[in-house]
Amino acid sequence: MGGSRRNRSKPGFVRIIGGTWRRRRITIPAGLPIRPTPDRVRETVFNWLGPLLPRATCLDLYAGSGVLGFEALSRGAGCAGLVERDAAAAAAMQEVCAELSANAEIVCADAAEFLERTEAHRFDVAFVDPPYATDVGPVIEALIPALSDGARVYLERDRGDPWPELSGLRWVRRGAA
Repeated sequence: MGGSRRNRSKPGFVRIIGGTWRRRRITIPAGLPIRPTPDRVRETVFNWLGPLLPRATCLDLYAGSGVLGFEALSRGAGCAGLVERDAAAAAAMQEVCAELSANAEIVCADAAEFLERTEAHRFDVAFVDPPYATDVGPVIEALIPALSDGARVYLERDRGDPWPELSGLRWVRRGAA
């Protein structure tokens, strides 16, 4: 699940902001410690990624609500894998996937474990939005072999969290949440 963890005592929701499913609500069940990427940030991210999305294979690690993966699909991505270790969050994403008839695979697993056993996939776009203060270096390192040539990775970090420095990785743009 992405970002800092908050306990929600009541259900919440996040909206898909563009594409085929624009304005569609994704419910976040009560009690899940999820921090979805804000609308304004998603708008910026998808403006950057827009030309890469048609028919792209996307990966949403630490998916939480799944909004990044579903947003990519809404905007023309061909398929998406949404990986979340929290079983309740994964079940909620599975319901959304069914409601939307989305071409997505929901995987209930730890991000690092998922990448260790992922061999055949080549992802064009990957979203990495871990809980803040997570050491993402090993996950990014494991992700690199699963990326297609020219792939883009969106990594969300808190202002105080370090950016991993890995060979074979070039930051196109960096900012802080």
